[in-house]
Amino acid sequence: MKKIINDPAAVVAESLRGLAVAHADLLRVRDDPALVVRADAPVAGKVAVVSGGGSGHEPLHGGFVGPGMLDAAVPGPVFTSPTPDAVQAALAATAGPAGALLIVKNYTGDVLNFETAAELAAAEDLDVRSVVIDDDVAVKDSTFTAGRRGVGGTVLLEKITGAAAERGDSLDAVEALARKVIGQVRSIGVALSAPTVPHVGEPSFDLGENEIEFGIGIHGEPGRERIPAEPADALVARMVEAVVSDLPFSSGDKVLLFTNSMGGTPQLELYLAHGIAERLLAERGILVERRLVGPYITSLEMQGISLTLLKLDDELTQLWDAPVRTPALRWGI
Repeated sequence: MKKIINDPAAVVAESLRGLAVAHADLLRVRDDPALVVRADAPVAGKVAVVSGGGSGHEPLHGGFVGPGMLDAAVPGPVFTSPTPDAVQAALAATAGPAGALLIVKNYTGDVLNFETAAELAAAEDLDVRSVVIDDDVAVKDSTFTAGRRGVGGTVLLEKITGAAAERGDSLDAVEALARKVIGQVRSIGVALSAPTVPHVGEPSFDLGENEIEFGIGIHGEPGRERIPAEPADALVARMVEAVVSDLPFSSGDKVLLFTNSMGGTPQLELYLAHGIAERLLAERGILVERRLVGPYITSLEMQGISLTLLKLDDELTQLWDAPVRTPALRWGI
């Protein structure tokens, strides 16, 4: 294993220190428990939007802390949920009378620990709501979940709810908007290689030279099937069909298309895949009105991509376009 690290047990803490000095204008990093908090938190009168989960998916979640997106991110160890006390500390640092929304990816550890933190906060008279995102169409149950996994749609959910909270929406309104997004977003991913968790030191699974894992999870969980390697046209068509048929999306729908690198896929291949996806959607009469292309929810150095489609309306489009200033996303400011 060759990685730019020191002690594998300290990799998350050292990475967070780097994040803190690189983006001191936007965020603060706290230790024990580890937190990434918006620099001006708590923001008076504003609903706090808090998310988190295991590290190794950067820039998710710490890279999305800042005006127009998250108030705090709670990083756990690599591919491991943060503890309830860390989530509770994030709420204490960011939430006031307006309350807080917890955005939780559907992984068993995340769901249990975030729910426990919400219950502890409620006992202290803080109004906290939780939403669980489960946008992965690949499998119903997997190694880490009961039900569908939360994957690329998480990025879009954090941006849109963050924008709503920033403009001053109430907690009821932000929660309702989050549930709307969850109902209208679908994703699927593929892997060409496995990630290597630093403290494990070897790839998470074996994948043959000419094999692709179709429907992979963001921790390297198995997908729908293992298929022979195929040209990009065929692979992206397979992915588009899986996503479009699930909601389903139909001719005339306006969508946001998010083409994501799982960490090891270069921009050359990523834009190639995005272009194919746009063409295939246009052939179905599905109108791509907004786009995001890049490594925004990763699985360490895994080679692969994911496609996410969000059905848009005027409100969701306006909130997507709203100003955002975070380490990983920024426009309009």
